[in-house]
Amino acid sequence: MVKSAALFLGLFLLQGVASSTPPEADWVFLNAEILGAAQPGLTALAVKSERIVAVGHHADVQAFIGPSTQVVDAQGRSLIPGLMDSHIHAIRAGLSEITEVNWSGFKTLDQALNHLAERASQLDLHEWVVVAGGWVPEQFEEQRSPTLAELEQAAQGRPAYIQRAYSAVLINQEGMLGLPWHQHAQLASRLKAEQNEQGHDTGWLLGDARTISDVYDLLPGPDASQQIVGSLQWYRRLASWGVTAVLDPGGYNLPLHAYRATQELWKRRQLPVRIRYSLSAPRKDTELEDFKHHTALIPMGWGDSMLKFNGLGENVTWSMYNNSKPEAAHQQPLKEVLVWAARQGLGVTFHWNQDETVGRLLEVLEAVHEQHDLQPLRWSIAHLNNASRPSLERMKRMGIGWLVQNAAYYQRPFMKKTWGEAALLRTPPMAEALELGIHMGLGTDAHRVMTPNPFVCLQWAVDGLSADGQKTRSSSALLSREQALDLYTHGSAWFTHEEHERGRLQVGFLADLAMLNDSYLNIKQSLIHTLHSELTLVAGRAVHGPTSLPVR
Repeated sequence: MVKSAALFLGLFLLQGVASSTPPEADWVFLNAEILGAAQPGLTALAVKSERIVAVGHHADVQAFIGPSTQVVDAQGRSLIPGLMDSHIHAIRAGLSEITEVNWSGFKTLDQALNHLAERASQLDLHEWVVVAGGWVPEQFEEQRSPTLAELEQAAQGRPAYIQRAYSAVLINQEGMLGLPWHQHAQLASRLKAEQNEQGHDTGWLLGDARTISDVYDLLPGPDASQQIVGSLQWYRRLASWGVTAVLDPGGYNLPLHAYRATQELWKRRQLPVRIRYSLSAPRKDTELEDFKHHTALIPMGWGDSMLKFNGLGENVTWSMYNNSKPEAAHQQPLKEVLVWAARQGLGVTFHWNQDETVGRLLEVLEAVHEQHDLQPLRWSIAHLNNASRPSLERMKRMGIGWLVQNAAYYQRPFMKKTWGEAALLRTPPMAEALELGIHMGLGTDAHRVMTPNPFVCLQWAVDGLSADGQKTRSSSALLSREQALDLYTHGSAWFTHEEHERGRLQVGFLADLAMLNDSYLNIKQSLIHTLHSELTLVAGRAVHGPTSLPVR
């Protein structure tokens, strides 16, 4: 198959035979630190329509500058391929972007509570103020969660809800009275009161991931208009960090109607980032039947360059999802779905947390691989933070890729308690996976369990430090800045079969790129998380950028 970037370059060269004058570029960048190019040290780049037409130095792009060309003096800033978060719950996050409070990035609990109080003061007394994850106590100088009394004071009489990852919730008095517990007694029985060292209730309610999700679902949700406006605002926020594409894995708490807001933006041609989405099983015990029904009119790759169907995930069968003790009986339904998916040529991504039980999943994949070569399908396993070398080797033999997130940044205490300090120093073993030649993509798993800021993830990949500055990996397990960026761009593009036209700043590739506010290579390592985009292009179209850029 002829690759699109190579085809474009061939057509461009043929154009040059007929005319020695290069086409007038839409954009030309000068004096940039260009990363992701065919060679290091290049400083200039030209864009025509949706493609990159020249990469080199000032003299190499001069001929592309015409009366209408927008010339940007990068002044030494980095010009990078557009970031592609390989595992982010973007579609779900957008639905509540304008109705929830975000605590990611706050350094003190006092700041976070003040932010919540400010939001509460803007609401009517009956309206909820909600913080639905995306923070951990370790990010605050106080090193603790808010108390019930602090929430009551900040909420100012409004019903309030704070969620800590997928493990606990804090609901004030107005909130408890406003929820229909009388209709959900069984759900209430699944919650356990948290107690402090003195044996007193803290006000926090503990539960497993499914329980916490079910409690969240009791809250009044945003209406259709709020979901559309919120989704657009959310995608624009991603673009402000230089994110030009996301892989959304679905999830058991993402019902089919949740896709409507994103689809509406797509129909209006308002999406500022590319979205590659997966479909999860909507019902338990009817997974194969449901997948056949819902994919009848949307084959693999259905959509266009902005919104495209990428297969099944992350909840493929309910019995093998978030199951810490999978049994042989759970494997057969998954195998039936996967044999069918392989025959249909569908992509599949799996949510799996721990190496101790991933053997059950790998056994199913190996059985399917015996019947149908999985190599061309580019299936993937997400998370698997403590992956062992034998597990990685089994994945490699089948061509299964690995989607890695910075879970250790927020979850170091849990990982240390679960696996021990020695195991933590290689968690996750990204350098080892690179050595084995496993395809990898970086991402955040935002927004319930992690901040969506890609530069927080990139800094963690390089320095290995948690939210409270603690070591999570040994020096041999750390990545270079270039390696981390490559996994967040070109590495992620492999999982959508787009690595031949995305994730590089090379002639013929799509002009998905970002000019940062500083040098990614030279900024102090501890400040990588402060980077953001000053100008983001998707297919040569500006989707983020102030009007004060040095543009001619």
